[in-house]
Amino acid sequence: MMHAVAQALCLIGFAALALATRRPQHEIIGRSLPRGPVSTLRLAGAAALLIALAVLVEGKDWGLGLVAFSGHTTLAAAIVYGALIGYVQAVARRARS
Repeated sequence: MMHAVAQALCLIGFAALALATRRPQHEIIGRSLPRGPVSTLRLAGAAALLIALAVLVEGKDWGLGLVAFSGHTTLAAAIVYGALIGYVQAVARRARS
């Protein structure tokens, strides 16, 4: 259960951090967001990752908790990155049709 919660938090964190950057904003919503929402997304992303770290360290102590956090963040980053690539390719295919 701890790993599922940590993985969900890592996915939320990296998705928020990705949406806080200009290129995904333009590709997904078609424009840049104002500074306020971007700051909120960055704060929410960082907070989600820190909470995931706290969950894992609480459950496994520092040694294994940090190793588990590294694995969860790697997987979450790969999923978010892959989803962004898939989304852009799907939009490009629809535009060509």
